[in-house]
Amino acid sequence: MEGRVNRTPRAISTPTLRHLPAPILMLALACTMLLGCKKDTPPVEKLQQLRDSTAVMSTLGVSKLISDSGVMRYRIVAEKWDVYDHTNPPRQYFPKGLFLQRFNNDFRMDLYIEADSAWCYNQNLWKLQGNVFINDLSTRRTFRTQELFWNMSEHRFYSNVYIKISEPERELEGDRFWANEQMTIYHLERSRGFMPMPENNETKAGPNGAAAANNDTLQQPMRTAPQPIPKRR
Repeated sequence: MEGRVNRTPRAISTPTLRHLPAPILMLALACTMLLGCKKDTPPVEKLQQLRDSTAVMSTLGVSKLISDSGVMRYRIVAEKWDVYDHTNPPRQYFPKGLFLQRFNNDFRMDLYIEADSAWCYNQNLWKLQGNVFINDLSTRRTFRTQELFWNMSEHRFYSNVYIKISEPERELEGDRFWANEQMTIYHLERSRGFMPMPENNETKAGPNGAAAANNDTLQQPMRTAPQPIPKRR
């Protein structure tokens, strides 16, 4: 009988990282790092969208003075102030309301503005929205509307919605409005309102105690009364 020889298969040894040449080892590590970074890095477009919708600065409890030609003219008070610098145009947002004061040459407040929210585009155009109220202390005139724009470069206010103007002696309403920055000249479209009529119907006593005629009454000479003709006998 022929003898059987049991041959156990040898384990084929695979080369470990320590046995690899240095160039191949560096190439393998670089490929691994690139694959890992590709999975974790978000697309650039997504990052840009998130950057546009995120405020670069958010401040709570704001009190800021604004100068005009080197003179302090305005003061802004707000609960929250968000600044977006990657939007077109750049904007500032006051989501929790705005209180703005205007000062005269003696640094005394002569006008103030309130609104539920406000935007400032490119540090030039203001958009006030929600229960907008303007009180001009110098003229005792108030303005109430739901939306108002203030263009600082053109030095004017305007609104395309309903607005109510109250003065000591009259009240006016309109659907479109514009005014100069001092609020001394304004224009209303489709205006209606109430104002008292001038009291010109009162009579005044003359020098002899008799009531004189009104100014708006035409004074015509009275015709003499006819005289009776005597009868002939």
